[in-house]
Amino acid sequence: MPEANATFDGLIPEVYDNHLGAVLFEPYAADLVNRLKPRGVKEVLELACGTGIVTRALVEGLKPRRLVATDLNEPMINYARSKVAAAPGLEWRQADASTLPFPDSSFDAVVCQFGVMFVPDKLAAMKEARRVLRPGGVFAFNVWDRIEENDLGRTAHETITKFFPFDPPQFYTIPFGFHDSKLIGSMLGDAGFADVQIERVEKESKSPSAAHLAVGLVRGNPVVNAIQERGGVEVGTVIAAVEEALRGRYGDSPLTAKMKAWIVMASRGKESK
Repeated sequence: MPEANATFDGLIPEVYDNHLGAVLFEPYAADLVNRLKPRGVKEVLELACGTGIVTRALVEGLKPRRLVATDLNEPMINYARSKVAAAPGLEWRQADASTLPFPDSSFDAVVCQFGVMFVPDKLAAMKEARRVLRPGGVFAFNVWDRIEENDLGRTAHETITKFFPFDPPQFYTIPFGFHDSKLIGSMLGDAGFADVQIERVEKESKSPSAAHLAVGLVRGNPVVNAIQERGGVEVGTVIAAVEEALRGRYGDSPLTAKMKAWIVMASRGKESK
């Protein structure tokens, strides 16, 4: 995966959080936390914490004794730290999911919301998640289903690529590119996980307006950098086109659309090795 497609810097974290957070990510953050509540986990590692949407939900919903929120992108961590209130046991740390800087058997749960898709070596990341889990611990994460099953991502991708017929930005193929549930289950088995449960969950995305959402879908991720690098069209023109497409398909004030994701709960197993 080109590094540019995984670099969330500049104004991207703020736009991502303000324009996409409640629309795309908060519903699934609540879902993950609700699945973890019955397990009574006390020490949690979060991978790809982004702007802290799941971090905040974990703090409020689980009240863990220790929560280490990590991300590869320093700008994301800095923004999250500024948005999420300090809490007992909450730590922030830059970390690569493929080479975690933590001892074996350090956590009761490893949590990752819509981040595994961006990891180049997914099997290595799964093995690392299992390594740092205690026996009986769980790796809880979600990934988007196919782009065809996700209205907003599909509309944004189709609209943006029309401006660049010879070299279209490919960012949106990344977050929706790891959707094969059988492959995910097989990789988790190869990584050593014992009990793997995978469930497709559909939720409704709701935005105050097509205009508000269009800004997030263009300026709230690295696709904006790809548009600017290619030139020939102003970012504002692309946003206006995405807004028009969204309004025509899903209404306005508010805008509602469907989204689907795979929710994965993978057990570390009881054995000590």
